Amino acid sequence: MKQITSVQNPFIKSLVLLQEKSKARKQTGTFLIEGHREIELAQKGGYEIETVLFLPEISSENDTKKLSGSAELIEISKEVYQKLAYRDTTEGILAVAKSKNLSLSELNLGKNPLILIAESPEKPGNIGAMLRTADAAKMDAVIIANPKSDLYNPNIVRSSVGCLFTNQIATGTTEEIIAFLKEKNINIYCATLQDSTGYHTQDYTTPTALVVGTEATGLTKEWRDNSTQNIIIPMQGAIDSMNVSVAAAILIFEAKRQRGF
Repeated sequence: MKQITSVQNPFIKSLVLLQEKSKARKQTGTFLIEGHREIELAQKGGYEIETVLFLPEISSENDTKKLSGSAELIEISKEVYQKLAYRDTTEGILAVAKSKNLSLSELNLGKNPLILIAESPEKPGNIGAMLRTADAAKMDAVIIANPKSDLYNPNIVRSSVGCLFTNQIATGTTEEIIAFLKEKNINIYCATLQDSTGYHTQDYTTPTALVVGTEATGLTKEWRDNSTQNIIIPMQGAIDSMNVSVAAAILIFEAKRQRGF
């Protein structure tokens, strides 16, 4: 079995770039996954694992072999692992995986889909939280409009606790996504302050896209002008907005309630 003990190894240096640089992830079409559960979920989600690296003091060779399948297996030193590991809590295992094509055309939707759309989300933690909620509700797809960062950012992989791999995900421009939804006759419900009605008054049992924007600026006019109905979550306190992942969760589970969970 191959062993790497030096952080100066060229392959290790390339993996550090995958952690730190979106450009490196896009150029190579690969990204890093950390943790047993996350690697397992990526495999179940159809991601191809190229290489598995493990620290034998933490992750045993036998357990790692079971997880790695046909991927190349590399034993690494503690120094190398600490250079690559992203999380504070450690499991002693990382994997290099091939990224997927996240274009809208790759989505496989049923006859009555329920979709979450987030326009220009900025914080990886919010994206991760929305992906976790989408997984919990078994949404048909999550679409990111005008993404600010690539979805294989290690902060998103980490904050989604593997739900990046359990959801159908696509990205596109606002214009592309609106055209996609209209082509498929999917109703568009935009969470916004302008010209809105209470979210609980609408029927989400037909093909539905729930659209949320950033807390700072909300949704762009293009979404508001093309919505089936603009919706709002009634606020009874001093502020007029809430965390986008919380708002998305409220809308998602109202739709799931109407659909009988």
